[in-house]
Amino acid sequence: MNNNNDFIMLPSAVTFVDNRLCYNGQNCEMIPLSLANIYGSKVESLDLSYNELVSIRGIEEFRNLKELILDNNQLTDQIVIPYLPELHTLSLNKNKIEDLPLLLSKINTNLPKLTFLSLIGNKACTNELSGNENDEKDYQRYRCYVLYHLPNLKFLDSRKVGKLEKCEAKRRGKFMNVIRPCVSIPFIDVNELCYNSTTNAFNPLPRTLRNPDDYKGAYGKCQYRYSGKHSEGNRFISNKDL
Repeated sequence: MNNNNDFIMLPSAVTFVDNRLCYNGQNCEMIPLSLANIYGSKVESLDLSYNELVSIRGIEEFRNLKELILDNNQLTDQIVIPYLPELHTLSLNKNKIEDLPLLLSKINTNLPKLTFLSLIGNKACTNELSGNENDEKDYQRYRCYVLYHLPNLKFLDSRKVGKLEKCEAKRRGKFMNVIRPCVSIPFIDVNELCYNSTTNAFNPLPRTLRNPDDYKGAYGKCQYRYSGKHSEGNRFISNKDL
């Protein structure tokens, strides 16, 4: 992979038609500076999908950008989104973005005109494509949360935003973020814990009380035991039975 593509960008890899610039499948980790130097002021739509981008540094040089396609790259939560006042479309499908609140905060701050957002294939987007543990209810909660923070969106993940969905997001979206546990719980063999005394570090009894012939016991709550005629167990016994 190439960290500095400024000197090896192939002209044949660039397509520029009607203010739309495409630079796909070049395995670059950074945006070539020469793209901005040559085309920056002319580009309204920029497609950088199917590369290996880990940063979008230099995107701020495309001052008139309205559409940005970044699908199938290696972008993470560390992505820095510059101020792009005219951008209305952002596609980040199939990257490595996990922190949804962080991403929405960056978009809110720097993309004031955004109306189309797509995050399919990222862990931040809780649909079936990002994990088998997700279902339709998880995805609806995700949409509600995103629309609460970005109320001007007209399309989310290629699905049109309806009026009822907007109303629901305004009413409940603040509390709809889907949280997943970060650490998996290891499997514990209960049989081994209970019956393997040689390796069992969690036996509830001290070693001195593990003999089957030992019948010592203790009361969990009572501090004394009373067995006189006025005890609880004797309240139904008449005097003649004592």
